[in-house]
Amino acid sequence: MEFKDYYQIMDIKRDATQDEIKRAYRKLARKYHPDVSKEPEAEVRFKEVGEAYEVLKDPEKRAAYDQLGANWKEGQDFRPPPDWDQGFEFHGGGFTGGDAEQFSDFFESLFGRGGFGGRRQREFHARGEDTYAKILIDLEDAYQGATRTLTLKHSELGPDGRPQLKERMLNVRIPKGVRQGQNIRLTGQGGAGAGKGGAGDLYLEVEFKPHPFYKAEGKDIYLNLPVAPWEAALGATVKVPTPSGTVDLKIPPNSWSGRKLRLKGRGIPAKESGDFYVVLEIALPKADTDKAKAVYAEFEKALGFNPRARLGV
Repeated sequence: MEFKDYYQIMDIKRDATQDEIKRAYRKLARKYHPDVSKEPEAEVRFKEVGEAYEVLKDPEKRAAYDQLGANWKEGQDFRPPPDWDQGFEFHGGGFTGGDAEQFSDFFESLFGRGGFGGRRQREFHARGEDTYAKILIDLEDAYQGATRTLTLKHSELGPDGRPQLKERMLNVRIPKGVRQGQNIRLTGQGGAGAGKGGAGDLYLEVEFKPHPFYKAEGKDIYLNLPVAPWEAALGATVKVPTPSGTVDLKIPPNSWSGRKLRLKGRGIPAKESGDFYVVLEIALPKADTDKAKAVYAEFEKALGFNPRARLGV
């Protein structure tokens, strides 16, 4: 997927005001409108300009896009970091113009097709807008529940017409059993209402911080567990860490690298809790001493093992 430099597409500077962005769009839209333009690839350019304007005219989308940094070049191979939008509040989420179905894969990877991240459309009522933010929590919080103080960023237009980042801090209760991708709803913490309308809600999309041991898939948790060759061959009972505490795991004899052992109900808690899977990885001791080399040589003679026998060699 190619990175799109929306500032370059609209031929404006990165510190352009919202008025400058609007003027640039009007100029380019007239130049490349496919009904009147005689420019080469006018329709393609018209769509590119429309997509760039969709992001840069929205102070929140623009502020999030700017967080990716100015080091990316137009056309470079690009994959958005998983936490690129972490902590940003996005109001509403619906597009303010343009045909989202014609936007590029680059746009979709950042903002989705139906609004930011595919979230619900803005409600045009007296009630305040719902806002959305992604948060990163520890996997252990999903096991035990927790209260965390989070800092959220949102953008406001400053006196000079440029978006400015503002921060607010919230104490958030992380419910026990929350899973990656779920939303935590904070009633009344969204955008302010108009007139007597109540405030909207804030939806926090949960993602887990990268963990040195565990990987989450839905309610299930996976751990790659190193075992010694003799533990795998002869069987053993070993200590295994889990987010809810250390347990004893029985390794069956003649186990192999990649074998998956299940600890039922040890995954993320729920009405039907997930499972905890241990994937065995056979760890070989180094032959870095004369004694270790001798043991390996004796091992080779005693077993006569050919790991490539199935290949016919």
